[in-house]
Amino acid sequence: MKISIIGAGNVGATLANRIIESELADVVLVDVYKSMAQGKALDLLHAAPLVGYQRKIMGTDDYGRIENSKIVVITAGFPRQPGMTRSDLISKNSGIIKDVIFNVKKICHTAIVIIVTNPLDVMTFLAHNESCLRRERIFGMAGVLDTSRFAYIIAKELKAKYNEVETLVLGQHGPQMVPLISHTKVSGEPLRKLLPKEKIEKLVEESRRSGTHIVGLLGKGSAYYAPSAAIFAMIKVIVKNEMKLMPVSCFAKGEYGINDVCTGLPVILGKNGIEEVIQLKLDPEEEAALKKAAESTKELLSDL
Repeated sequence: MKISIIGAGNVGATLANRIIESELADVVLVDVYKSMAQGKALDLLHAAPLVGYQRKIMGTDDYGRIENSKIVVITAGFPRQPGMTRSDLISKNSGIIKDVIFNVKKICHTAIVIIVTNPLDVMTFLAHNESCLRRERIFGMAGVLDTSRFAYIIAKELKAKYNEVETLVLGQHGPQMVPLISHTKVSGEPLRKLLPKEKIEKLVEESRRSGTHIVGLLGKGSAYYAPSAAIFAMIKVIVKNEMKLMPVSCFAKGEYGINDVCTGLPVILGKNGIEEVIQLKLDPEEEAALKKAAESTKELLSDL
């Protein structure tokens, strides 16, 4: 099996490392800077005798090499810099996404496509429109990362183990993300029983600022360890057909009263990509917040 990653920056290269170390698939790493893709691929191959994996990885600027890929992950684009909002990236990254989708559609039209480029929901919508693929086969990584960040923050606050936290984050990848407090439990206990409303709101706000906080700390570039782990989690579920509930940015067709926009929704992921969009029972405030997030993304789409 082959998985192609478009963009050999920190997210793409770290994802490539996770894939081949897990022996999940061979990898093609594509970047307009051919030497960078080749250099990172060769570096990973030099590690193979030490780590013990047998999977192959190739670095290239030739889109022809992605042919017959099961999954194509698009990380290409300008990273967010300190002081820059996700909306600032729209003009820079929309042209890149259009070019990448043109090549993917031409060479590898049967692949499942995962969008990672920011602003994620806007770029996923653009990629969906440009590709003419069914929404089941083109969607964005966002909710898995946001859910992991929120779970970490909850576990830290309650001094719990990470695997004891059960939660889900929907909506926009950004300030309008919607953590589902009504579906959040720690060791089986509802979060609302463990913490007062004011404290939960502070944890939610901390979660919303997580990405911006990392950008500020790094000074240049943005997060890549956690994003690559989130993408890898999605890929593993698809490749192994685990039929798992995960939040992804997908094109809404009336679910939760939302239409004609890409936003974070709960889905079942499997070998065909999105197998089903799940209708969870939400609190009225959560449903309203989800609709507000979708409207916020629609406003950003006007910048396209």
